[in-house]
Amino acid sequence: MNPILVNRWRGNAIESRHRGAVAVVQSDGRAVMQLGDARQPVFPRSAIKFLQAIPFVESGAVEQFGLDERHIAMACASHNGEPIHVGLARDWLSRINVTQDDLECGAELPSHQATAYELMGEGRGPERLHHNCSGKHLGLLSACRAHDERLLNYRLYNHRAQRRWFDVIETLASTRVDQLPWGYDGCAIPSLALPLHRIALAMARFADTKGLEGQRQESVVRIQAAVAAHPYLVAGKDRLDTDLMERLAPAILVKVGADGVFTASLPDAGLGVALKIDDGRDSAARVALGAVLTSLGLISAEDAHALSEWFAPSITNSRGELVGREEPSSAWEAVAPLTV
Repeated sequence: MNPILVNRWRGNAIESRHRGAVAVVQSDGRAVMQLGDARQPVFPRSAIKFLQAIPFVESGAVEQFGLDERHIAMACASHNGEPIHVGLARDWLSRINVTQDDLECGAELPSHQATAYELMGEGRGPERLHHNCSGKHLGLLSACRAHDERLLNYRLYNHRAQRRWFDVIETLASTRVDQLPWGYDGCAIPSLALPLHRIALAMARFADTKGLEGQRQESVVRIQAAVAAHPYLVAGKDRLDTDLMERLAPAILVKVGADGVFTASLPDAGLGVALKIDDGRDSAARVALGAVLTSLGLISAEDAHALSEWFAPSITNSRGELVGREEPSSAWEAVAPLTV
């Protein structure tokens, strides 16, 4: 059984305990930190979008269609669907000469509540461009256009649009993709289940570009730079990914997944991080990410204070009164502080 990583307190008693696992790995595969079972396959889902964007950049679509690093950052996004995200997505559609109907993610309201309310107040409904994964889908479509491939059903497991990023995972995670469990993600493309150690390894090799060569190295460097320069496009208002990377990128690049998953790529340290909260609680995953980065010596007291709403969130009632908190469990006390 995985250890308890995060406790949720109400008053002076623990209300919920959240178990999980963490892997921090070097690009040569050596484990720097491990809590829980890092061999159990988990679905990283959106937490590997940095890796899924590699074939888009390698395809030459950025140059062919006059795109720039904003579009690269959006290809890595789980965005809020705010006007800045949707506006760039509309621009992208026109540049690659496709329509919104070509996007094979579903139509959703913006995940940013205020934006969703404003949209509905104007009498408008959800569109595919509002989907938090629309940037990833536009990256997939752009690569298809660059390779002169059919667009229909690009979301399916055996389409080249998917097999290209499968090949990236196979190389960076040193795994056999065809032997991995898989299913379809919420945005309709395949999702692979990998052990946390393998996910962290892939993120470490994304971080340590000295271990890459040629076009692959160049593409990863461009993705790192785009994400670091445009963290708001990767997530948006009131999101940990944006708040953390606006303070700490390019040294720390983070990506939320779903159901309690986070990854981080640490280019300066050459490390990859992957974590999963067993019960899927996203707030517990954010607390655990803060505990990992603190244990690695990457979060200063000033940064920790600035990010405390994510890493040590307070619980309030309907009157706005403080009634509890979430915090790292005592399991982290057994992790020796590291300096990387």
